Amino acid sequence: MTPAVFGISGLTLTADEKAFFRDSDPAGYIIFGRNIESKAQLRALTDDLRAIHGRDDLSILIDQEGGRVARMQEPVWPKFPAGEVFDRLYDIAPATAIEAARINAQAIAVSLREVGITVDCHPLLDVRQPDANNVIGDRALGSEPMRVAALGRAILDGLQRGGVVGVVKHLPGHGRTSVDTHKALPTVTASDEELQLDLAPFKALNQAPMGMTGHLLFTAWDAETPSTLSKTVVQDIIRDRIGFDGLLFTDDLDMEALSGTVPERAERAQAAGCDIALNCWAKIDDMTGIAKRLAPMSEKTRQRLDRAMATIADTKDADIDDELAELIDKRDGLMAAIA
Repeated sequence: MTPAVFGISGLTLTADEKAFFRDSDPAGYIIFGRNIESKAQLRALTDDLRAIHGRDDLSILIDQEGGRVARMQEPVWPKFPAGEVFDRLYDIAPATAIEAARINAQAIAVSLREVGITVDCHPLLDVRQPDANNVIGDRALGSEPMRVAALGRAILDGLQRGGVVGVVKHLPGHGRTSVDTHKALPTVTASDEELQLDLAPFKALNQAPMGMTGHLLFTAWDAETPSTLSKTVVQDIIRDRIGFDGLLFTDDLDMEALSGTVPERAERAQAAGCDIALNCWAKIDDMTGIAKRLAPMSEKTRQRLDRAMATIADTKDADIDDELAELIDKRDGLMAAIA
């Protein structure tokens, strides 16, 4: 198995994609807006991906956080709130905010499960900092580490109850970013002591089944190499200090925060200790290059992948529309205090 997650170019698989995916056998796929038209179409696409590999537990990812990061949109799917909403509710009623976050995540998972998506790149455990770039902004669950951890734990639980695996991001912390990593590499000059605040939510949730790196340069830890490509950050900070032993994805390797060709970036990320290279844009040359450059999936990575996918709860055969409506009604009732 190739330790990579690849994007898909359109609403259906092309003949070239089918042939390449069959030969390369990637760990999974990621869905974007360009891959989505309707429930029936999206379910057919994910079923086709499973058919290629014969794996019912195939990892099919999406970024469905709510707010401005939501690939599945109205009017076909419900609108889900951004993380900041739960932070605001927490100011008034912490226990209510935690329960609302859990139920909201369960509703997200139900909507994903219906169309065959098994992994949600959610929740963010990035601790929001004043004056940081808005690439995180209202996506964050707050500025206080233990609040972020409490809400993040609720989201992971809700996703799992709804039949989906959650991915904590962005290890080891993206809350201090000065620029959007899609466009440039941020340099974080905070001291090791100051960065303990950023690490705290990840430490609290270090048993999460899946995680994702962020592309930032932390001068306190490695002044030369972005975290995704840094063995020091991946091994010493993420694995050892945070204690995270789940499946570790890179963030999208096509972002302009990183230099070199995309296949070179994937190779460097694997050498640093990342389990899975994430490449979102379905460029066949990049995907082919990644498959050639990466070493085959290690036994340790395969164990982490299998362990993560095994956390998906058995879900009863319920009417999806009724289940989703009931969860959203419960969430909205809890959130009425800030409506």
